[in-house]
Amino acid sequence: MTTLDDAHARPDGASDAAVQTAGDMSEALEKVERARGHLYAFHQLIGEADLKLDEVFQGLGRLGREDLAGALREELLGRNVLPDRWTFRVVEEFDDGYWSVFRAHEQAVRAALTDGRRHVLEAEMKQRRRTPGHDAAP
Repeated sequence: MTTLDDAHARPDGASDAAVQTAGDMSEALEKVERARGHLYAFHQLIGEADLKLDEVFQGLGRLGREDLAGALREELLGRNVLPDRWTFRVVEEFDDGYWSVFRAHEQAVRAALTDGRRHVLEAEMKQRRRTPGHDAAP
């Protein structure tokens, strides 16, 4: 069986509980990372929707419906998604606040429990679950 590389091997003295807790903290960060991806998708989709309104304005103009176009321009075009915020501000505030603090704490937990090594829990699980006779590079 292939052994784990140094970057993923359990540090000397690290208990099962320490490895599990560090793994749980990393998994929590992974969920925050997924949420961040959804936030960026939200940011991009709102921007695309706002730009798509240009085609709506053209269509309304061709239809002679300046009444509707005027209401859209006044009430919707470039509208803040939250008070005083476009989506880029929401993303920046998330990144500068919650996300960066969460990442720092995840790194601190790993540093304290697994000498900063990443994915020790998963690397050990990989070793346990490997199909016999099918060793691959670690």
